[in-house]
Amino acid sequence: MAARLSVLDIVYDTTVDGPGMRTSIYAAGCPNACPGCHNPRSWDMANGRWMSVDDLFSCIVADDFADVTFSGGDPMFQPEGFAQLAELVKARTDKTVWCYTGFTYEALLGDVRTSRLLRSVDVLVDGRYVESLRDESLLFRGSANQRLIDVPASLKAGRAVLLDLDF
Repeated sequence: MAARLSVLDIVYDTTVDGPGMRTSIYAAGCPNACPGCHNPRSWDMANGRWMSVDDLFSCIVADDFADVTFSGGDPMFQPEGFAQLAELVKARTDKTVWCYTGFTYEALLGDVRTSRLLRSVDVLVDGRYVESLRDESLLFRGSANQRLIDVPASLKAGRAVLLDLDF
């Protein structure tokens, strides 16, 4: 049975949540509550609207040319549903999947629920937003502690491998 996800927003053809044009799905719910967060409304899961994985997949494939980003809130707060969605995207399209989370790659890998989602993610932007480390010059992240992780290479290497930003 397809899961339902609490979604704050869907933004089409955005260029700020990864390279190129992207369809970004903003999850509602985030246990991290980082001080200085640009979207504190996303912390409460009740602020989202419930959508089925199938409906979200239809939104994703409606734009032939855009890749996919899961952001939030924190998609890892709803890992089963986002895993189902990412698996559909990877099985039925050639789109890349980026995922933003306040958790670290290492912590996610050690949890059965979140590691399933990781296996269908191409790039993970990990780590809490830290206001004192804010750096507007960084590509696709807000604070210097956050990493852009090449997930397939990391799974193969058995350690976090940073994404080569030469695109």
